[in-house]
Amino acid sequence: MEQAKLSAFSQQHFDQEPIIVRAAGRINLIGEHTDYNNGFVLPAAIDKAIYLAIVKRNDRQIVMHALDVDDHYTGSLDLLKPTSKQWPDYLLGVVQQLQKRGHILSGFECAFCGNIPLGAGLSSSAALECATAYALNELFGLDISRMDMALLSQAAENEFVGVRCGIMDQFASMFGKKQQLIKLDCASLEYEYIPFNFDDVSLVLLDTQVKHSLASSEYNTRRAECEQGVALIRKHHPEVKSLRDASMGMLDEYVKSYNAITYNRCRYVVEEIQRLQDACVDLQHDDLVSFGKKVFATHEGLDKLYNVSCPELNWLAEFAGGESGVLGARMMGGGFGGCTINIVKKSAVPALLEKAAAGYEQQFKVPLKAYVTSIEDGCRTVNDLVNS
Repeated sequence: MEQAKLSAFSQQHFDQEPIIVRAAGRINLIGEHTDYNNGFVLPAAIDKAIYLAIVKRNDRQIVMHALDVDDHYTGSLDLLKPTSKQWPDYLLGVVQQLQKRGHILSGFECAFCGNIPLGAGLSSSAALECATAYALNELFGLDISRMDMALLSQAAENEFVGVRCGIMDQFASMFGKKQQLIKLDCASLEYEYIPFNFDDVSLVLLDTQVKHSLASSEYNTRRAECEQGVALIRKHHPEVKSLRDASMGMLDEYVKSYNAITYNRCRYVVEEIQRLQDACVDLQHDDLVSFGKKVFATHEGLDKLYNVSCPELNWLAEFAGGESGVLGARMMGGGFGGCTINIVKKSAVPALLEKAAAGYEQQFKVPLKAYVTSIEDGCRTVNDLVNS
């Protein structure tokens, strides 16, 4: 549907054939709140994406069309500033980063639409940034690497949009591969692909539709608590720069007696960094049952030790744990709302969706949204889309 919408618009509005890019949203299987502690994450690109068509102009103007909200923006390459509409900022921030790096652009016109659910924690903003970077790279022959496109997309969100996100979302959208997870080292940006090729399994996202106001303030508090733990350890082990370098023995010796809350936060992160590495070994041995148990354990840690869950997420994770055919389930993302990610046997998906929806609405008086997704390629051009 998105491709048809973009095709119809392109044929009507562009006088030349556009370059068309697909940039995926992302999920993260395991490794939550480890990124800012220099740990590992395990994201993947998914089958829900932003589609963007772009053509050159003969002037310095930027013209952008957001088809899903039936809105447009016109501005200039020579005057880039945040807008009251907000959605143009994700694209303009990328343009600014390209210009800061010395790349020469002329005016352009683009249109985009997508099927990434907004507000579900699937990184629609990162996908839009990556689509813009990839499309401009293709349009103007800038010869930028995928790594640099991911980094400048992150910088656009940090500096122009004003959201201090890590690199995971943009990295997954740019580097995703079909039926592969990305084991990303957030300290070095080294990565490897871990196969996730289970034909009888679906990845199901259950959306609480809850967004608690605590999320941003508590996120900053968690970062500070982790840094406090590192500071306590560094007094005795100056080589420890982050919780990535810490061990449970260090936490027990130097943090536990200082403060129970700080200890719990740090314990979760140290355990999660190790859990992710063990989980990757499970996948390399095609042991999805053991992998799923670690996903459940991650939710337990996020709830009991890191304290970023909420009743709605806990209900969904506990419900999923009692259903046959569910191999793993946990809250995904920063916390206090959003989605759970569930690893489910395909044969069990219809019953799970039906029972979850009924039980959740009865419990919380809110309808439950669900998305069944699969792991697909990340950023790429889409050939002959306009003529399809």
